Amino acid sequence: MDKFFRLKESGTTVGTEIGAGVTTFFAMSYILFVNPQILGQTGMPQQAVFLATIIASVAGTLVMGLFANVPYALAPGMGLNAFFTYTVVMGLGFTWQQALALVFFCGIINIIITATKIRKMLISAIPVNLQLAISGGIGAFIAYVGLKNGNFLQFTSDASSILTVNGKAFNATQETFKHGIGSVVTNGSITPALEVFNSPALILAVIGLIVTVIFKVRKVPGALLIGILTTTIIGIPMGVTNLHLASGYSIGSSFHQLGTTFLAAFSSEGMGSLFAEHNRVILVLMTILSFSLSDTFDSLGTFIGTGRQTGIFSGKRELELEAQPGFKSKLDKALFADSIATGVGSIFGTSNLTTYVESSAGIGAGGRTGLTSVVVSILFLLSSLASPLLSIIPTAAIAPSLILVGIMMMSAFSKIPWHDFGEAIPAFMTSFIMAFAYNITYGIAAGFIFYCLVKTVEGKAKEVHGLIWIVSALFVINFAVLALV
Repeated sequence: MDKFFRLKESGTTVGTEIGAGVTTFFAMSYILFVNPQILGQTGMPQQAVFLATIIASVAGTLVMGLFANVPYALAPGMGLNAFFTYTVVMGLGFTWQQALALVFFCGIINIIITATKIRKMLISAIPVNLQLAISGGIGAFIAYVGLKNGNFLQFTSDASSILTVNGKAFNATQETFKHGIGSVVTNGSITPALEVFNSPALILAVIGLIVTVIFKVRKVPGALLIGILTTTIIGIPMGVTNLHLASGYSIGSSFHQLGTTFLAAFSSEGMGSLFAEHNRVILVLMTILSFSLSDTFDSLGTFIGTGRQTGIFSGKRELELEAQPGFKSKLDKALFADSIATGVGSIFGTSNLTTYVESSAGIGAGGRTGLTSVVVSILFLLSSLASPLLSIIPTAAIAPSLILVGIMMMSAFSKIPWHDFGEAIPAFMTSFIMAFAYNITYGIAAGFIFYCLVKTVEGKAKEVHGLIWIVSALFVINFAVLALV
């Protein structure tokens, strides 16, 4: 084991690596309950998503540990699953089967750009301040999702502000709607406000937020997972947590439901219908591009933010290997492991997998090799026994963890030089449009476009990497097509 993982060479021990793996798992284990809740809103069976999340996470993390020999864990990305649900399915009107097909295509693209070293080139192409803004913006987005899902907010709109109901132009004189009201779109006149604290679910969410904050501030290992479970228990006497375990919630039932999502991306309702409507082909291609851009940038930040600082990717030998062709360095292998994981996830039935920033918890506990990742994989596999809990954990118990994950990621804002207007404008456009537009990719697009604009106005256009110009142009085309579709 020492020879395979090079423990002594990395200055670590078996015990340290096991402890690091346990730390990383508990830091990110909330995804087991959050991901099914988010993707379940698309109509996907939650138990299938739960099992798909485990299978894909185990597969991706094992490749990361055994092939790349680095202490990183993979799972469906927070933000990417929100993009899958709220933008692709609910916003653009794709079915969840089609969305899985889009994720599969994204995985293929990721493998290609990783094999051709384009993905690694982006690491040096993206300015540091934009990387920080992307990380912080995703945090703001996730925190906002938590506030919304916890029912902390209410939104008020008068009749004149309503644009469409059920996808059709709104008529204020219309009194009834066939099949009821499915969706309402309003303009910018809608006003957000803090909800009145008079419902048991909202009160439970507040209690859960307070409890989870206490655990996190006291640095309790696995604070987020413990917060979810504690809030669920507190919700029992409040009548929010339903202790009735449906007979369908079992390991056997989870595997049965997995048959619904397994290979659904390749079914007639998935890839078979994706290009059936000719007027949506451009939209399909642009959505694949959006998925790829989001997925690519999600993992790069984690590798950049932790790997270089700890020496995992920056040792003299590693830097020499990076300059050579093929997959010889740890970074090359880690990027490849990350790229194939998304394809595996789409096959079983979950959104894009990404390298988790929570891996930094295990790295902070001393993890330096792939043994840490192997331990995380084993724990993910054992967690399949927790499937019945899906039927009783309320949304109010999940929301606090989303808020705190967002807060942790927003720490990146502290490193942005806001006093420099030339840096502040692209950073602001990236992070705040990402959160307020409820779309990660739109935030990245705004940041790139305004970065190019600001640098051009400052007479520093030549300082912008060619890849940033290309990606910005693709984003502009994307917006233009969406406006014409």
